[in-house]
Amino acid sequence: MTIRITKCTLDDLLTLQEISYVTFDETFKEQNSPENMKAYLDKAFNLKQLKEELSNASSEFFFVYFNNKLAGYLKLNINEAQSEDMGSEALEVERIYIKSDFQKHGLGRYMLNKAVEIAKFHTKTKIWLGVWEKNENAIAFYKRMGFVEVGSHSFYMGDEEQIDIIMALDIHK
Repeated sequence: MTIRITKCTLDDLLTLQEISYVTFDETFKEQNSPENMKAYLDKAFNLKQLKEELSNASSEFFFVYFNNKLAGYLKLNINEAQSEDMGSEALEVERIYIKSDFQKHGLGRYMLNKAVEIAKFHTKTKIWLGVWEKNENAIAFYKRMGFVEVGSHSFYMGDEEQIDIIMALDIHK
């Protein structure tokens, strides 16, 4: 079993779009209407939007591979790229997705460890993320990883308002 992580570049734009669609759809299609899913996917993962995000110096994307197969991806934000103002000492894990076929192999832990490494590189002391209140498996995983609930915010899936729980992890330098 080999796990490898690589930083995404603009050359990876189409691959990033594809894995974004696949993993988001796998994760949320059962709990959301097809119309709201399509509206969100078209807005969040169109090529123009992803190119803009990839070009932002305060955001980084990473692909994770399991046995040389693309299994998931990670998006990290610092400074003004954070989706909420959590302060200059914080790094946001905006997206952490793994294809369903590759779950339960330690990839989530591996990617969160990468986020800690990047946070320390940028001299951040806290990592935070938003997770849908109905995503019980993810919430349980983040709690096992040491994250605690610190608040909530609204998230829109198409025209439906949903609540994300904000969870944070203090890290030591």
